[in-house]
Amino acid sequence: MSSYRIAGESGEWEVVVGLEIHAQVVSHAKLFSDAPTDFGAEANTQVSLVDAAMPGMLPVINGECVKQAVRTGLALGAEINLYSVFDRKNYFYPDLPQGYQISQFSQPIVGRGEIEIDLENGETRLIGITRLHLEMDAGKSIHDMRADATFVDLNRAGVALMEIVSEPDIRSPEEAGAYIRKIRSIVRCIGSCDGNMEQGSLRCDVNVSVRRPGAPLGTRCEIKNVNSVRFVMKALEYEASRQVEILEEGGKIDQQTRLFDANQGVTRNMRSKEEAHDYRYFPDPDLLPLELDADWVEQLRRELPELPDAKKQRFIAEYGLSADDSGVLVAEKETAEYFEQVAAGRDGKLAANWVMGELFAALNAAGLEIAASPVSAAQLGGLVDRVADKTLSRRIAKEVFEIMFESGGEAAAIIAAQGLKQVSDSGAIEAVVDQIIADNPDKVAEYKSGRDKLMGWFVGQVMKASQGKVNPQMANDMLNKKLNG
Repeated sequence: MSSYRIAGESGEWEVVVGLEIHAQVVSHAKLFSDAPTDFGAEANTQVSLVDAAMPGMLPVINGECVKQAVRTGLALGAEINLYSVFDRKNYFYPDLPQGYQISQFSQPIVGRGEIEIDLENGETRLIGITRLHLEMDAGKSIHDMRADATFVDLNRAGVALMEIVSEPDIRSPEEAGAYIRKIRSIVRCIGSCDGNMEQGSLRCDVNVSVRRPGAPLGTRCEIKNVNSVRFVMKALEYEASRQVEILEEGGKIDQQTRLFDANQGVTRNMRSKEEAHDYRYFPDPDLLPLELDADWVEQLRRELPELPDAKKQRFIAEYGLSADDSGVLVAEKETAEYFEQVAAGRDGKLAANWVMGELFAALNAAGLEIAASPVSAAQLGGLVDRVADKTLSRRIAKEVFEIMFESGGEAAAIIAAQGLKQVSDSGAIEAVVDQIIADNPDKVAEYKSGRDKLMGWFVGQVMKASQGKVNPQMANDMLNKKLNG
């Protein structure tokens, strides 16, 4: 159980969080029409007569969206409901021409499940999944084109969303962040959602309440449409503190829907929170209940790719990685694939160190994703080979990597062109060692009088004199022999 608490004047408060993740389904067409779903298209160029709610138009379910929802449910370890129903959610969205949203309420396509999240302290927690249901997205209102008018872009109207609803099992901002990252990792792994939060493909509604530890649930507020993990954590932290402050002053929490202002780092009231009965749900008369074949569901289960949890355990067993390192490498599908290419036929731990060390640092500094890495997995693997066979010292290998990242090229070619091959000739190393000892009689005397730590200084001098090319282990052995012999 999380130890995250908010300290008030009258004692500690516990945070209770449930998340509703809206994940856009990867599909070439919308949920109930054949209109395309390409991101960034010119406004209102991806709108069918169904999406525009022209009279007489009827929705037709997109089988690919159903398949993706079932695959996601299976990947979440959730129950697949072979019988589900689409409902009309009667709420006015100014950018949804139907005047209602087609969603699922009492009988969703996916029921209960659970996922495991990893925390920074090495602990793991199970977070319950309440349901996953399919629903259509609304369009987009544009308020900044003219001061006296609002424009509407219906490109997103009707796009398929999977709303993944968690149990109120989350107890801290860190757990909320870990939960979102895990869901994102799973849907990206199976290809049911691209997980691009900047483009709105994955966004969250955050339900927050506070209570005394172990007390009944408090009144919750919902923060709508938060589109980054960092913002979810900041919004949660602010909202929980706001609620504690109200309660500490003797007030009560009004159930509200709120918005997060990322610039100010605060939440603001948007409207009073609606209850389900406010939406007057009823089965959509234009859509038959959805009935799935059990054999088809089992076939989809068998066809799922290796999921992040299984991959993490395999990396631990196959490559000898720690749980933390393995967790980092499987978090993104592209990272896991890159690492496996680097590690193929090589020392897994050494490969992981280079991927998570030099490569991640360089990519972060350049603002690049691993898919856009200037250094291919094959090229990094070649560099790892030269480190493993001691052609390069660690320091020189870093120089080679920097050249590869900036200018491209294979490790072997860079080593040859720059004359960076590690010196392992014992005669050459002995000559450098002898020169360092001869030039520093005072340090030799100090060492022989008991200052053992000077051995590191001597090794450093040898490396400096050889421009880092001398095999450091051989230099160390040679110095030991000369100074202690």
